[in-house]
Amino acid sequence: MRAWQISSFGIAALALVERPEPVAGAGEVLVRVRAVSFNYRDLMTVTGRYNPRMALPRIPCSDGAGEVVEVGAGVTQWKPGDRVAGIFMQNWLEGRLTAAKAKGALGGDVDGMLAEMVVLRETGLVRIPAHLSFAEAATLPCAAVTAWNALKAGDGKPGSTVLIQGTGGVSIFALQFARMRGARVLGISSSDEKLERARGLGLDAGLNYREQPDWERWAADETGGEGRDSGVDLVVEVGGAGTLERSLKALRTGGTIAQVGVLAAGTEPFPIPLVLRKLARIQGIYVGSRADFEEMNRAIELAQMRPVVETFDWSETRAVLERMERGGHFGKMVVMLEGLRD
Repeated sequence: MRAWQISSFGIAALALVERPEPVAGAGEVLVRVRAVSFNYRDLMTVTGRYNPRMALPRIPCSDGAGEVVEVGAGVTQWKPGDRVAGIFMQNWLEGRLTAAKAKGALGGDVDGMLAEMVVLRETGLVRIPAHLSFAEAATLPCAAVTAWNALKAGDGKPGSTVLIQGTGGVSIFALQFARMRGARVLGISSSDEKLERARGLGLDAGLNYREQPDWERWAADETGGEGRDSGVDLVVEVGGAGTLERSLKALRTGGTIAQVGVLAAGTEPFPIPLVLRKLARIQGIYVGSRADFEEMNRAIELAQMRPVVETFDWSETRAVLERMERGGHFGKMVVMLEGLRD
Protein backbone atom coordinates (compact mmCIF):
# COMPACT_ATOMS: atom_id res chain seq x y z
CA MET A 1 0.00 0.00 0.00
CA ARG A 2 1.03 3.65 -0.36
CA ALA A 3 1.48 6.05 2.53
CA TRP A 4 2.92 9.49 3.16
CA GLN A 5 5.77 9.10 5.61
CA ILE A 6 7.92 11.42 7.74
CA SER A 7 11.45 10.05 7.51
CA SER A 8 13.04 13.42 8.28
CA PHE A 9 11.37 16.68 9.23
CA GLY A 10 10.22 19.25 6.67
CA ILE A 11 7.39 19.51 4.16
CA ALA A 12 9.75 18.87 1.25
CA ALA A 13 11.03 15.73 2.98
CA LEU A 14 7.54 14.19 3.35
CA ALA A 15 7.74 11.10 1.13
CA LEU A 16 5.19 8.89 -0.62
CA VAL A 17 6.35 5.33 0.13
CA GLU A 18 5.27 1.74 -0.29
CA ARG A 19 4.51 -0.19 2.88
CA PRO A 20 3.22 -3.72 3.45
CA GLU A 21 -0.57 -3.83 3.59
CA PRO A 22 -1.59 -4.18 7.26
CA VAL A 23 -3.67 -7.10 8.54
CA ALA A 24 -6.32 -6.91 11.23
CA GLY A 25 -5.44 -8.95 14.29
CA ALA A 26 -7.69 -9.96 17.18
CA GLY A 27 -9.83 -7.03 18.27
CA GLU A 28 -8.69 -4.91 15.33
CA VAL A 29 -10.30 -3.47 12.21
CA LEU A 30 -8.78 -2.90 8.76
CA VAL A 31 -10.02 0.37 7.20
CA ARG A 32 -9.62 1.55 3.61
CA VAL A 33 -8.99 5.27 3.96
CA ARG A 34 -11.03 7.46 1.60
CA ALA A 35 -10.23 10.98 2.83
CA VAL A 36 -7.77 12.67 5.20
CA SER A 37 -8.02 16.18 6.62
CA PHE A 38 -5.27 18.41 8.01
CA ASN A 39 -4.90 20.22 11.31
CA TYR A 40 -2.22 22.70 12.37
CA ARG A 41 -0.85 19.92 14.57
CA ASP A 42 -0.11 17.91 11.42
CA LEU A 43 1.90 20.79 9.97
CA MET A 44 3.84 21.08 13.23
CA THR A 45 4.44 17.32 13.26
CA VAL A 46 5.77 17.23 9.70
CA THR A 47 8.06 20.21 10.29
CA GLY A 48 9.36 18.85 13.61
CA ARG A 49 7.89 21.59 15.82
CA TYR A 50 5.33 19.39 17.56
CA ASN A 51 7.74 16.79 18.92
CA PRO A 52 11.33 17.08 17.68
CA ARG A 53 12.14 13.78 19.42
CA MET A 54 9.32 11.85 17.77
CA ALA A 55 10.39 8.39 16.66
CA LEU A 56 10.71 8.20 12.86
CA PRO A 57 9.52 7.08 10.40
CA ARG A 58 5.95 8.09 11.16
CA ILE A 59 2.76 8.33 9.07
CA PRO A 60 1.18 11.71 9.96
CA CYS A 61 -2.40 12.99 10.32
CA SER A 62 -4.94 12.16 13.00
CA ASP A 63 -8.07 12.77 10.93
CA GLY A 64 -9.40 10.43 8.29
CA ALA A 65 -12.52 8.55 7.23
CA GLY A 66 -13.08 5.40 5.24
CA GLU A 67 -14.80 2.05 5.15
CA VAL A 68 -14.20 -1.19 7.01
CA VAL A 69 -12.56 -3.85 4.82
CA GLU A 70 -12.20 -6.69 7.31
CA VAL A 71 -12.40 -7.32 11.04
CA GLY A 72 -10.20 -9.42 13.26
CA ALA A 73 -11.18 -12.18 15.64
CA GLY A 74 -13.56 -11.12 18.38
CA VAL A 75 -14.69 -7.86 16.77
CA THR A 76 -18.43 -7.34 17.25
CA GLN A 77 -18.96 -3.59 16.71
CA TRP A 78 -18.05 -3.43 13.03
CA LYS A 79 -18.54 -5.27 9.75
CA PRO A 80 -17.15 -4.78 6.22
CA GLY A 81 -18.67 -1.76 4.51
CA ASP A 82 -19.25 0.28 7.67
CA ARG A 83 -18.35 3.98 7.23
CA VAL A 84 -16.03 5.04 10.05
CA ALA A 85 -13.52 7.58 11.32
CA GLY A 86 -10.70 7.04 13.78
CA ILE A 87 -10.72 8.78 17.16
CA PHE A 88 -7.86 11.18 17.90
CA MET A 89 -6.54 9.46 21.06
CA GLN A 90 -7.03 5.76 20.68
CA ASN A 91 -7.02 5.16 24.45
CA TRP A 92 -9.45 7.93 25.50
CA LEU A 93 -12.85 6.32 25.26
CA GLU A 94 -14.78 8.22 27.92
CA GLY A 95 -14.48 10.15 31.14
CA ARG A 96 -11.77 12.64 32.03
CA LEU A 97 -8.37 12.63 30.40
CA THR A 98 -5.54 10.84 32.21
CA ALA A 99 -1.88 10.33 31.34
CA ALA A 100 -2.63 6.81 30.15
CA LYS A 101 -5.57 7.89 28.01
CA ALA A 102 -3.47 10.66 26.41
CA LYS A 103 -1.12 8.10 24.88
CA GLY A 104 -1.83 6.64 21.46
CA ALA A 105 -2.66 9.83 19.55
CA LEU A 106 -2.86 9.12 15.82
CA GLY A 107 -0.17 10.74 13.72
CA GLY A 108 2.00 11.39 16.78
CA ASP A 109 2.45 8.57 19.28
CA VAL A 110 1.45 6.05 16.61
CA ASP A 111 1.09 6.06 12.83
CA GLY A 112 -1.76 8.19 11.54
CA MET A 113 -4.29 8.17 8.73
CA LEU A 114 -2.32 9.39 5.71
CA ALA A 115 -2.21 5.93 4.15
CA GLU A 116 -4.37 3.80 1.88
CA MET A 117 -5.04 1.28 4.66
CA VAL A 118 -4.92 1.52 8.44
CA VAL A 119 -5.51 -0.95 11.26
CA LEU A 120 -7.14 0.39 14.42
CA ARG A 121 -8.55 -1.21 17.52
CA GLU A 122 -12.28 -1.92 17.51
CA THR A 123 -12.79 0.80 20.12
CA GLY A 124 -10.69 3.33 18.19
CA LEU A 125 -13.42 4.05 15.63
CA VAL A 126 -16.77 5.81 15.47
CA ARG A 127 -19.55 5.57 12.92
CA ILE A 128 -19.75 8.68 10.75
CA PRO A 129 -23.00 10.61 10.24
CA ALA A 130 -24.98 9.11 7.37
CA HIS A 131 -25.54 12.40 5.52
CA LEU A 132 -21.83 13.28 5.34
CA SER A 133 -19.42 12.39 2.56
CA PHE A 134 -16.07 10.81 3.41
CA ALA A 135 -14.45 14.20 2.80
CA GLU A 136 -16.77 15.91 5.27
CA ALA A 137 -16.47 13.14 7.86
CA ALA A 138 -12.66 13.23 7.67
CA THR A 139 -12.71 16.71 9.22
CA LEU A 140 -14.34 15.62 12.47
CA PRO A 141 -11.90 13.72 14.74
CA CYS A 142 -9.70 16.62 15.91
CA ALA A 143 -10.99 20.05 14.87
CA ALA A 144 -14.69 19.35 15.27
CA VAL A 145 -14.41 17.49 18.58
CA THR A 146 -12.14 20.27 19.88
CA ALA A 147 -14.67 22.95 18.93
CA TRP A 148 -17.51 20.88 20.37
CA ASN A 149 -15.78 20.64 23.74
CA ALA A 150 -14.80 24.31 23.64
CA LEU A 151 -18.49 25.23 23.37
CA LYS A 152 -19.32 22.83 26.21
CA ALA A 153 -16.65 24.45 28.38
CA GLY A 154 -18.39 27.78 27.99
CA ASP A 155 -21.79 26.28 28.77
CA GLY A 156 -23.15 28.44 25.97
CA LYS A 157 -26.85 29.15 26.23
CA PRO A 158 -29.20 30.67 23.66
CA GLY A 159 -28.44 34.36 23.50
CA SER A 160 -24.88 34.08 24.86
CA THR A 161 -22.02 35.57 22.83
CA VAL A 162 -19.04 33.61 21.50
CA LEU A 163 -15.88 35.10 19.99
CA ILE A 164 -13.92 33.10 17.42
CA GLN A 165 -10.43 33.90 16.14
CA GLY A 166 -9.69 33.40 12.46
CA THR A 167 -11.42 31.09 10.02
CA GLY A 168 -9.51 27.84 10.34
CA GLY A 169 -11.02 24.46 11.09
CA VAL A 170 -11.66 24.78 14.83
CA SER A 171 -12.97 28.35 14.54
CA ILE A 172 -15.43 27.54 11.75
CA PHE A 173 -16.69 24.47 13.60
CA ALA A 174 -17.09 26.63 16.72
CA LEU A 175 -19.15 29.08 14.67
CA GLN A 176 -21.39 26.31 13.39
CA PHE A 177 -21.84 24.67 16.80
CA ALA A 178 -22.47 28.02 18.50
CA ARG A 179 -25.22 28.80 15.99
CA MET A 180 -26.70 25.36 16.63
CA ARG A 181 -26.90 26.33 20.32
CA GLY A 182 -28.57 29.65 19.56
CA ALA A 183 -25.55 31.76 20.49
CA ARG A 184 -24.47 35.03 18.91
CA VAL A 185 -21.03 34.80 17.27
CA LEU A 186 -18.40 37.48 16.76
CA GLY A 187 -15.32 36.78 14.67
CA ILE A 188 -11.97 38.34 13.81
CA SER A 189 -9.83 37.69 10.75
CA SER A 190 -7.13 39.34 8.66
CA SER A 191 -9.30 38.90 5.55
CA ASP A 192 -12.51 40.74 4.67
CA GLU A 193 -13.27 38.02 2.13
CA LYS A 194 -13.06 35.31 4.77
CA LEU A 195 -15.23 37.30 7.14
CA GLU A 196 -17.85 37.59 4.41
CA ARG A 197 -17.77 33.83 3.90
CA ALA A 198 -18.16 33.36 7.65
CA ARG A 199 -21.21 35.64 7.63
CA GLY A 200 -22.73 33.22 5.16
CA LEU A 201 -22.40 30.54 7.85
CA GLY A 202 -24.09 32.67 10.50
CA LEU A 203 -21.38 35.01 11.83
CA ASP A 204 -23.22 37.95 13.40
CA ALA A 205 -20.39 40.49 13.27
CA GLY A 206 -16.81 40.45 12.03
CA LEU A 207 -13.69 42.60 12.33
CA ASN A 208 -10.50 42.74 10.26
CA TYR A 209 -7.84 42.88 12.97
CA ARG A 210 -5.19 44.15 10.57
CA GLU A 211 -7.26 47.28 10.09
CA GLN A 212 -8.33 47.49 13.74
CA PRO A 213 -5.82 45.70 15.99
CA ASP A 214 -7.62 46.48 19.26
CA TRP A 215 -10.33 43.92 18.62
CA GLU A 216 -10.95 43.49 22.34
CA ARG A 217 -12.48 47.00 22.42
CA TRP A 218 -14.63 46.15 19.43
CA ALA A 219 -15.88 43.01 21.21
CA ALA A 220 -16.81 45.12 24.23
CA ASP A 221 -18.64 47.63 22.01
CA GLU A 222 -20.54 44.78 20.34
CA THR A 223 -21.69 43.49 23.72
CA GLY A 224 -22.76 46.61 25.54
CA GLY A 225 -19.91 49.09 25.33
CA GLU A 226 -18.21 50.11 28.55
CA GLY A 227 -21.03 48.97 30.80
CA ARG A 228 -20.69 46.42 33.55
CA ASP A 229 -22.03 43.56 31.45
CA SER A 230 -19.96 44.20 28.33
CA GLY A 231 -17.77 41.43 26.99
CA VAL A 232 -18.29 38.02 25.44
CA ASP A 233 -19.32 34.93 27.36
CA LEU A 234 -16.81 32.62 25.65
CA VAL A 235 -13.63 33.07 23.65
CA VAL A 236 -12.53 30.10 21.55
CA GLU A 237 -8.86 30.97 21.89
CA VAL A 238 -6.71 29.49 19.09
CA GLY A 239 -3.88 32.02 19.27
CA GLY A 240 -2.18 31.28 22.56
CA ALA A 241 0.23 33.53 24.45
CA GLY A 242 0.17 36.20 21.77
CA THR A 243 -3.59 36.78 21.96
CA LEU A 244 -4.54 35.70 25.48
CA GLU A 245 -4.38 39.18 27.03
CA ARG A 246 -6.70 40.64 24.39
CA SER A 247 -9.05 37.67 24.83
CA LEU A 248 -9.23 38.36 28.56
CA LYS A 249 -10.03 42.02 27.89
CA ALA A 250 -12.78 40.95 25.46
CA LEU A 251 -14.30 38.64 28.07
CA ARG A 252 -17.18 39.59 30.35
CA THR A 253 -16.67 39.26 34.08
CA GLY A 254 -17.05 35.59 34.94
CA GLY A 255 -16.66 34.46 31.32
CA THR A 256 -14.69 31.52 29.94
CA ILE A 257 -11.71 31.18 27.65
CA ALA A 258 -11.50 27.80 25.93
CA GLN A 259 -7.78 27.53 25.20
CA VAL A 260 -7.38 25.29 22.18
CA GLY A 261 -4.39 26.57 20.21
CA VAL A 262 -0.85 27.94 20.30
CA LEU A 263 -0.63 29.75 16.96
CA ALA A 264 0.64 33.11 18.23
CA ALA A 265 3.80 33.50 20.31
CA GLY A 266 3.90 36.08 23.06
CA THR A 267 6.59 38.01 24.93
CA GLU A 268 4.49 39.55 27.70
CA PRO A 269 4.16 37.90 31.14
CA PHE A 270 1.04 35.90 31.87
CA PRO A 271 -1.72 38.46 32.65
CA ILE A 272 -2.63 37.23 36.13
CA PRO A 273 -4.18 40.57 37.25
CA LEU A 274 -6.62 40.42 34.31
CA VAL A 275 -7.57 36.85 35.17
CA LEU A 276 -8.34 37.95 38.71
CA ARG A 277 -10.26 41.09 37.80
CA LYS A 278 -12.37 39.27 35.22
CA LEU A 279 -13.00 36.25 37.48
CA ALA A 280 -12.05 34.41 34.30
CA ARG A 281 -12.11 30.68 33.82
CA ILE A 282 -9.45 29.41 31.41
CA GLN A 283 -10.19 25.86 30.32
CA GLY A 284 -7.64 23.89 28.34
CA ILE A 285 -9.16 21.81 25.55
CA TYR A 286 -7.29 18.77 24.24
CA VAL A 287 -9.66 17.35 21.61
CA GLY A 288 -11.93 14.87 23.43
CA SER A 289 -12.94 11.28 24.02
CA ARG A 290 -14.72 8.73 21.89
CA ALA A 291 -17.88 9.44 23.90
CA ASP A 292 -17.53 13.16 23.08
CA PHE A 293 -17.12 12.32 19.38
CA GLU A 294 -20.26 10.17 19.39
CA GLU A 295 -22.25 12.85 21.25
CA MET A 296 -21.15 15.45 18.69
CA ASN A 297 -22.06 13.18 15.78
CA ARG A 298 -25.59 12.78 17.14
CA ALA A 299 -25.96 16.57 17.22
CA ILE A 300 -24.52 16.90 13.69
CA GLU A 301 -27.00 14.33 12.37
CA LEU A 302 -29.94 15.95 14.12
CA ALA A 303 -29.04 19.39 12.71
CA GLN A 304 -27.92 17.95 9.34
CA MET A 305 -24.85 20.17 9.72
CA ARG A 306 -22.18 19.98 7.03
CA PRO A 307 -18.50 20.84 7.56
CA VAL A 308 -16.86 23.46 5.35
CA VAL A 309 -14.46 21.50 3.14
CA GLU A 310 -12.08 22.10 0.27
CA THR A 311 -10.82 18.92 -1.39
CA PHE A 312 -7.56 18.05 -3.10
CA ASP A 313 -6.01 14.94 -4.57
CA TRP A 314 -3.69 13.26 -2.09
CA SER A 315 -0.81 13.76 -4.52
CA GLU A 316 -1.15 17.43 -3.50
CA THR A 317 -0.41 16.71 0.16
CA ARG A 318 2.76 18.81 0.32
CA ALA A 319 0.99 21.73 -1.38
CA VAL A 320 -1.86 21.51 1.15
CA LEU A 321 0.62 21.73 4.05
CA GLU A 322 2.35 24.70 2.40
CA ARG A 323 -1.00 26.44 2.04
CA MET A 324 -1.77 25.81 5.69
CA GLU A 325 1.60 27.29 6.61
CA ARG A 326 0.68 30.46 4.69
CA GLY A 327 -2.74 30.62 6.36
CA GLY A 328 -4.55 30.60 3.03
CA HIS A 329 -7.33 28.18 3.90
CA PHE A 330 -10.91 28.60 5.13
CA GLY A 331 -12.44 25.78 7.16
CA LYS A 332 -10.88 22.39 6.46
CA MET A 333 -8.58 21.09 3.72
CA VAL A 334 -9.00 17.44 2.78
CA VAL A 335 -7.05 15.15 0.49
CA MET A 336 -8.97 12.42 -1.32
CA LEU A 337 -7.37 9.14 -2.28
CA GLU A 338 -7.12 8.36 -5.99
CA GLY A 339 -10.42 8.25 -7.83
CA LEU A 340 -12.45 9.43 -4.83
CA ARG A 341 -12.16 13.20 -4.90
CA ASP A 342 -15.58 14.81 -4.35
